[in-house]
Amino acid sequence: MNNKLLLFGAGGHCRSVIDSINKNDFSEIAIIDIAEMVGKNIFFIPVIGTENDVNNFFKQGFNKAFIAFGSIGNPENRIKIYDKLKNIGFEFPLIADRTSIISNNDVTINEGTFIGKGVIVNTGAHIGSFSIINSGAIIDHDCKIGKFVHIATGVSLSGGVIIGDNTHIGTGSSVIQSITIGKNTIIGAGSTVVSDIADNVTAFGVPCKERL
Repeated sequence: MNNKLLLFGAGGHCRSVIDSINKNDFSEIAIIDIAEMVGKNIFFIPVIGTENDVNNFFKQGFNKAFIAFGSIGNPENRIKIYDKLKNIGFEFPLIADRTSIISNNDVTINEGTFIGKGVIVNTGAHIGSFSIINSGAIIDHDCKIGKFVHIATGVSLSGGVIIGDNTHIGTGSSVIQSITIGKNTIIGAGSTVVSDIADNVTAFGVPCKERL
């Protein structure tokens, strides 16, 4: 059965994604990036074209795509690529590293999401589409994470935390139980979140506070 995957982006996040892919899940894997990268290889996976070529590759049987570049605070480019690929007809797999621990009980992880090395996702958690749950993050029981969210390396979410769409939680941050963090918000690295944070703000510190 045809099961060919295009990865979008050839940077550091792409290397992490490649390292976490179960190669047996796909009959062929290739990368899309800027013109200067075409003809090069990332871990022996070829860069075969640019964004302008995706319609042709879809016709050639590449039926799945994965957005393999990250975002820090603004997922606009990821959303733009998603819209284009969705309109063409691509499907979007979940990629979860073999070292991640994901509960079998009442967990939902939606399409296009990346689960990195050493991530823990506990029972009752819901993770929206095209989110990045990066290395060593802990998503405790009953957390609800929106779409296009980036939970950075080493973040710890206690039980019942809610994260809105398009939000970035910076490296090493901790969020206590039952906190709500709004959409389109940035939580700075190393923050400790002990009270709710609004939509469309930047917040950081110990304790974490909204900043102008």
